[in-house]
Amino acid sequence: MYILLALIAACALGIAVHYVLPHRALRGVAVVPAISAAVAAVVYTLMQWSGVGEDSGWLWLASIGGGVVLSAVTGYAITASRHRADAEEKVALGI
Repeated sequence: MYILLALIAACALGIAVHYVLPHRALRGVAVVPAISAAVAAVVYTLMQWSGVGEDSGWLWLASIGGGVVLSAVTGYAITASRHRADAEEKVALGI
């Protein structure tokens, strides 16, 4: 049941990351929060299976922090890729 707290926190922080990253119009509004929540779920589950207790701060830091950091990196990569593709398309069209 504690996994829900980690997922809600990761999703909420993922929403904040979406608004902090530049060029947010080039990616979907739910991409970054969804990545953050998914990574947090996987990390939380793997750490639980490896024997880390729910009272450990490392579990919370790794799941929430890892989700937020990885979603920020992925969101930035998606935006940069889209920006680059749009620029190449403009050159190809002669705009």
